[in-house]
Amino acid sequence: MFVTAQQPAGPSTGTKLAVERLDVYYGAFHAIRNASLEVPTNRVMALIGPSGCGKSTFIRALNRMHDLTPGARVEGRVLLDGQDIYAPDLDPVAIRYRIGMVFQRPNPFPKSIFENVVYGPTIHGERNRRALMEICERSLRRAALWEEVKDRLDRSALALSGGQQQRLCIARGLAVDPEVILMDEPASALDPIATGKIEDLICELKAEYTVVIVTHSMQQAARISDNTAFFLLGELVEAGSTRTIFTKPKDRRTEDYITGRYG
Repeated sequence: MFVTAQQPAGPSTGTKLAVERLDVYYGAFHAIRNASLEVPTNRVMALIGPSGCGKSTFIRALNRMHDLTPGARVEGRVLLDGQDIYAPDLDPVAIRYRIGMVFQRPNPFPKSIFENVVYGPTIHGERNRRALMEICERSLRRAALWEEVKDRLDRSALALSGGQQQRLCIARGLAVDPEVILMDEPASALDPIATGKIEDLICELKAEYTVVIVTHSMQQAARISDNTAFFLLGELVEAGSTRTIFTKPKDRRTEDYITGRYG
């Protein structure tokens, strides 16, 4: 029995990301087959399905992370506000600033908390200390971490707890003002208390950002997402509102997964 998220989603301004007939290959292996999906603006979209079904492969195609994978090939289109991010004249690094990524395990740099947060703005040329401090505070506040670390910004980020490190990585991503935040199982390595903080944060972030999250937990998807997409063996089987997917799925395979017949 699942209780889907009840929090108000707020006004939407249409589709932020549109995936059209996406295929992803690793060498000869066809990992994602002909997937199409619309991700609404200022919503949380959860990607669910059994292990190895293609969720992480799909989400990494949304900001050209596969450009960094030897042997990987992506076909189809991913539109950000109507613009194909795979267009040959677009810089993939610039795309990744607009569409940020938070990984499964926290990956802070071996630097201070402050240096971690302002890393992106710094490499883009911002040198003004006051401006960097403002970015740092704003990003940490958005990541619900400021009050916990404001008196130790010069200390190593590696000294933080796992949950704090993950929120720091979120703050680091927010510091470059992305439009979309991708999260690949961001709470799977965390304890229940830290997981709850990450979930609360995700629900708050959608007021300013569009969020796509891969999760192995159907309960988590039901709690925090507005829309859900179900993957199976590289196929995007079904997508829709989270309430519909969990209570009235159209495809028998979705129903079988939701009810625990396999997965």
